[in-house]
Amino acid sequence: MLRLAIDTHIITSHFALPLLIRNKNGLVVGITDGTAEYNDKNYRLSLFYDLAKTSVIRMVKSLAHELLPYQCTAVAVTPGWMRSEIMLDHYGVTEENWRDAIVKEPHFIISETPRFVGRAVAALAGDPEVARWNGQSVSSGTLAQVYGFYDLDGSQPDCWRYLVEVQDAGKPANASGYR
Repeated sequence: MLRLAIDTHIITSHFALPLLIRNKNGLVVGITDGTAEYNDKNYRLSLFYDLAKTSVIRMVKSLAHELLPYQCTAVAVTPGWMRSEIMLDHYGVTEENWRDAIVKEPHFIISETPRFVGRAVAALAGDPEVARWNGQSVSSGTLAQVYGFYDLDGSQPDCWRYLVEVQDAGKPANASGYR
């Protein structure tokens, strides 16, 4: 897990950063699971998973510092509960009927498509003032609120706020005010 989650980011950066710094305003996006704020307060499943996810955030923070002389930006972005193909398969649903999965896992109601985080990255890449995010970790839901993009169903899932205020608080699943 550590090799796949951390080494891949380091190796990719080693080869990609020389290309990035040739021009000003380059952008590095580290995709992870959780924001620094959430991960600092919560243990993430196991020692190795916790290290893998928090290390990517720390790496982005370090890259942000090292890229300053080149006027480049590094940001960690986390999707919410992703409706990836493997998750849809796990629950025996498709994108068209994904809400049927909430029978097995009610909190899946806050899930988002992979396109939502893709739109988050595209919004960052198109922002002439992207440097304001340098060294930060943000969620796709937060970026949707700032940049005004939506998921395929027209919603703006705010998974990380939902996790704290609903799921982790032991409340029944209810995405009202979080989509």
